[in-house]
Amino acid sequence: MIVCVAEKPSVGEYIAKVLGANQRKNGYFEGNGYQVTWTFGHLCALYEPQEYSDQWKAWSLSALPMIPQRFAIKVFGDEGVHKQFNIIKSLIDNADEVINCGDAGQEGELIQRWVYQKAGCKCPVKRLWVSSLTEDAIREGFQALKDQSAYQHLYEAGLMRAIGDWLLGMNATRAYTIRYAKGTGRDRQVLSVGRVQTPTLALVVKRQAEIEHFVPRTYWELKTNYRDTLFSAQIPVEEGEYAITSEQQGQELVDSIKDEPFVITSVEKKKGTEYAPKLYDLTSLQVDCNKKYSFSADQTLQLIQSLYEKRVTTYPRVDTTYLSDDIYPKVPATLAGIKDYFPQVQPLLPLKADGKKGESSLPKSKRVFDNKKVTDHHAIIPTGVRPDNITADERKVYDLVALHFIAAFYPDCEVSNTTVLGKAGEIDFRVTGREVLKPGWRVVFDKDTDQPENNDQPDSAEQSETAENAKSLPAFTEGESGPHIPELKEKTTTPPKYYTEATLLRAMETAGKTVDDDELRDAMKENGIGRPSTRAAIIEKLYQRKYIQKQGKSIRATEVGIELIHTIVSPLLKSAELTGLWEKKLREIERGEYTAQQFLNELKEMTAGVVKDVKTNKAGMLCPVCRQGLIIRGNTRYGCSRWREGCSYAEPF
Repeated sequence: MIVCVAEKPSVGEYIAKVLGANQRKNGYFEGNGYQVTWTFGHLCALYEPQEYSDQWKAWSLSALPMIPQRFAIKVFGDEGVHKQFNIIKSLIDNADEVINCGDAGQEGELIQRWVYQKAGCKCPVKRLWVSSLTEDAIREGFQALKDQSAYQHLYEAGLMRAIGDWLLGMNATRAYTIRYAKGTGRDRQVLSVGRVQTPTLALVVKRQAEIEHFVPRTYWELKTNYRDTLFSAQIPVEEGEYAITSEQQGQELVDSIKDEPFVITSVEKKKGTEYAPKLYDLTSLQVDCNKKYSFSADQTLQLIQSLYEKRVTTYPRVDTTYLSDDIYPKVPATLAGIKDYFPQVQPLLPLKADGKKGESSLPKSKRVFDNKKVTDHHAIIPTGVRPDNITADERKVYDLVALHFIAAFYPDCEVSNTTVLGKAGEIDFRVTGREVLKPGWRVVFDKDTDQPENNDQPDSAEQSETAENAKSLPAFTEGESGPHIPELKEKTTTPPKYYTEATLLRAMETAGKTVDDDELRDAMKENGIGRPSTRAAIIEKLYQRKYIQKQGKSIRATEVGIELIHTIVSPLLKSAELTGLWEKKLREIERGEYTAQQFLNELKEMTAGVVKDVKTNKAGMLCPVCRQGLIIRGNTRYGCSRWREGCSYAEPF
């Protein structure tokens, strides 16, 4: 008998239907030589510290660091979880072969492997790897099963991620709670510290501090109105400085040009191309859904996961915006499957993939199809299955995915970019404009509701004004001149904006660096904080622990969150860059370019370092002399916070 283990009951039921295993049993389906059962997500987990050693039952600094000689797993959950595990074990005990039908990703591989290990699986195990749950995809997947050894590096990366989270999370949480938490015993507040959640919180705290300590600066801009077009003065300045820093200086410039004619010195037109928005990976979909519908990252993940399980979109937990070449021949059928829902598909239906002579073929852009940028899964796209049984919110997410897919096969948008230079007196002026010559892919999106929002909103008045000037200009001629009306505008610098879930997701993806360019952002994903599948859960965890809160769409750090970040002395725990480098090594393990043992050794060393930092740092401890103040750090040593009240504990206060 062949036993198939799916990731959840609904997926197991559909796989059983495809395989012809139609007899419903207790916790599985059977038939046609198959038994199809399922997990409920994480059936197994690593031991808690106290399960390894009695020494680790009590929270004590002297017992840290906790580094087990060998990590062990247990069945984790309620009575229903244990019951389902026993069903899986009994099936595996009598199986000739097991097929891992779990979620096709790092976490899914780890979940399944742990179940097989705990069940004592002795028979051969093969792997089903599919990017969608349509009947055709499942049948194709069963024709291309691989031995589980082909996914050993994927499992090792998942295992190291879990062990890393355990080592740093357990040890740092205990260390900081013991040393710095308020209260005692059961009333003591637990300071939860994590490998991904802490640097994410640090990003929010840092941005909030930048805003709160921002000192606005006043400056002035010189513009002039010529033929109902507003030109901006081009006055050379050093980076970070402003050309006009006083109203008097600005007025003198206005006076110097107001009676001078305005002369057009250059008119330059260049044809340009605007490419269709990229297909979605999970993060970019979460970003757009947050901007457009105010969906949280977790809400978007749940919606797209449901669409995947309803077989109308492909696997969602991906970090690529590209498709592999083998998808190209399937595009016409996918488009035909959704044509009744999107009139934009109609012009594409006569086109063929790899059209023969005399036929028009669908475009195959390297911005869409690139095998080198696809590993386990491709970008999120429709499957071609009719999206009939979906909710209103699922429809919003589905439409975004479908419209981006459709737009990818439309012609590029052709534009004309115009730059006009002028001069009044000794001052140069400039204005730019843009005219759409051929809309191309833009016809796919409704002007009011469906415009793609892959780029972040302007973060400053200057960017907003530049966006406003991106329109067609009057026909200017080089050498023409005439009267103009100069004007001086007072401006004030503005602080950075609070993170929203959309911008925080982008910051996690790029390890805190501000990146607007799609290509550069793709290149930086390997060094991001966390993985696409985990970022939503990390943000939710920060909400639940009351380290952050929402005010409108803005994310604010709470006093508890701010205090925690200020308390943490280890740079490793707060650094987005260092955490990003760790993620890079996990991906290298997945590709077989770095060994799990090397990474584990680094983990143990880092954990010991974090604990040592806490043990040797006196700041925050109760003063041993007056027993009222707290020890604070001086320039080189420590002293009591009540030294002004006469406490004698002062080194060198």
